Amino acid sequence: MSDASAWAVYRRLVGYARPYAAVFMLGVLGMALFAASQMGLVYLVKTFLKGAFVTHDPKVLWSVPLGVVGLFVLRGIGDYVGNYYPSWVGRQVIKGLRRDVFVHYLKLPTAYLDRQQSGHLLSKLTYNIEQVADAATSASISLISDTLTIAGLAAYLFYLNWRLALFCIVAAPVIGWLMRIANRSFRRYSARIQNSMGDITRVAKEAIDALRLIKIFNAEEHQAERFDAANEANRASNMKLARAKSMSNPVVGGIASVALAGVLYVAIRQVFANNMQVDDFWAFLTALMLIPSSLRSLVNIGGPLQQGIAAGQSVFGLLDEPTEGAGGPRPLARARGEIEFRGVSFAYGADKGDVLSSIDLHVRPGETVAIVGPSGSGKTTLVGLVPRFYDVERGAVLVDGVDVREYRLADLRAQVSLVSQDVVLFHDTIRNNIAFNAVDRSPAEIEAAARAANVMEFVAAQPDGFDTVLTDRGQNLSGGQRQRISIARALLKDAPILILDEATAALDNESERRVQQELATLMRGRTTLVIAHRLSTVENADRIVVLERGRIVESGTHRELLARGGLYAALHGTELRA
Repeated sequence: MSDASAWAVYRRLVGYARPYAAVFMLGVLGMALFAASQMGLVYLVKTFLKGAFVTHDPKVLWSVPLGVVGLFVLRGIGDYVGNYYPSWVGRQVIKGLRRDVFVHYLKLPTAYLDRQQSGHLLSKLTYNIEQVADAATSASISLISDTLTIAGLAAYLFYLNWRLALFCIVAAPVIGWLMRIANRSFRRYSARIQNSMGDITRVAKEAIDALRLIKIFNAEEHQAERFDAANEANRASNMKLARAKSMSNPVVGGIASVALAGVLYVAIRQVFANNMQVDDFWAFLTALMLIPSSLRSLVNIGGPLQQGIAAGQSVFGLLDEPTEGAGGPRPLARARGEIEFRGVSFAYGADKGDVLSSIDLHVRPGETVAIVGPSGSGKTTLVGLVPRFYDVERGAVLVDGVDVREYRLADLRAQVSLVSQDVVLFHDTIRNNIAFNAVDRSPAEIEAAARAANVMEFVAAQPDGFDTVLTDRGQNLSGGQRQRISIARALLKDAPILILDEATAALDNESERRVQQELATLMRGRTTLVIAHRLSTVENADRIVVLERGRIVESGTHRELLARGGLYAALHGTELRA
């Protein structure tokens, strides 16, 4: 990333702070007060030396001590105001940025999310945005405060002795050049650290999600090695950043010491030649000695600032990814449920070949169509085209005779319910999991849906009944119980189109038999697309469509397909033998 790009990122970040400019200016006033206290300290040193050793003014006995107390009170006020208010603004920036990223995640196309690693997405939302916080708060506080301090002290140096002050400026271009080189290194290493944090999050998430698999395969050591590799990459990148930071201070300090030595030589010669008073000399020296600490702070903020800019680049790059959009202009109140796939072809990537090829399929309103076939034949991809999880490459998907791309996306998805093998439950009550986003439904309607799905059968055994809070993904319930909650959720939505994607595949025979009863209730009066590997679950479908390598190779009822003796009959025979 070039310096121009880095500043573009920083300006965009500052845009998030613009609504809080008034609060931030309070902080700037505090920083200015703190910087002024530094110049006040130099003035007190000059006043003390002149009054005590040159003019022997008795006023210094009380004026200087009182001045010191007053000065440090003002310094403390400035320090508090200059740190607290920018930090408040910084957390507001992080809150807004984090919300924007999360909302953007929800609006990104499914195809984009399929290509991303969840660990890296989580790392951007957590670690990277915290790095942005340092650029928005700590770095900006130091940048403004120390710049004001250096500017004020430099101005006072010119006031005391402009010739000598000009001599001091000689080192500034060299120090600025070194800081520019250091900032580029900080930015490069920071980007690597953020990527490695994404790898750590990914490996840890995979291990936590697959803990039972890891235990049954005794793969703890293997997973620990994977984590160690990601952890070591993160450590190595952090050490490179630490090395760059550690080198910057001594180098800048060395250059500053050479400049200071030259200034001392010239200043002492001026004192010897009576061209400079002792009090002016010590005031000049005090101001000069105060500058390196602020200069060192400016050098040190290079790391957090560049880390924040690198993090901001990754976050803003994500925010610039196009969303699904709102869909077409056409509204859809309630569909009849007619679905048509007309010459549909689809590929996940140009280099991966078609997953679906020339699919022609018409589903009548209220019809139940089962889609079967070998693994990888495109079943889930096909039904995912109806709610526009993906868009067709060629051809069209129609609902009620209209291309789905013409409908408003929210209206289209309101027509579809999904019950899948992978039941998603949230860390919330059973009631709220059923009423998921159904804010317009009454408690009676929610309970009616639960009763129809036989959820009430096991709710009574829960400690808090309907208000029992489920653990992560509902692990405190059995697979059948989780699936019933999913069915109740679909019943409450009351959509005219239903997709059942391996809805009973993860259940034992007894649970499957009972859940099938609830599914029969859910399917009644709805256009239903059923995906199933277990062919015994689709024998009663109105029609069965057989996919192979992305093409429809057979279509008919269970009896017709068995009599035909094709792929369906072969799959059915294999299942019976198993």
